[in-house]
Amino acid sequence: MTPEDVPIRDESIRLGQFLKLASLIDSGADAKAVIADGLVSVNGEVELRRGRQLRPGDEVSLGGSSARVVTG
Repeated sequence: MTPEDVPIRDESIRLGQFLKLASLIDSGADAKAVIADGLVSVNGEVELRRGRQLRPGDEVSLGGSSARVVTG
């Protein structure tokens, strides 16, 4: 599965914000739930911290979808 490239404005972004930006979820509340349930992985490892800082090159997966952080 090829990840979709999602550009960010700054040099980093929080995981919860990125999930919404990449349209992997609908709302911030959804982010909290899917992360707490262990459904989100960053670079192939389950991530339980919503505030995890992502940088360009990081790949986020949720369900059958994935997105990669790129500079805008």
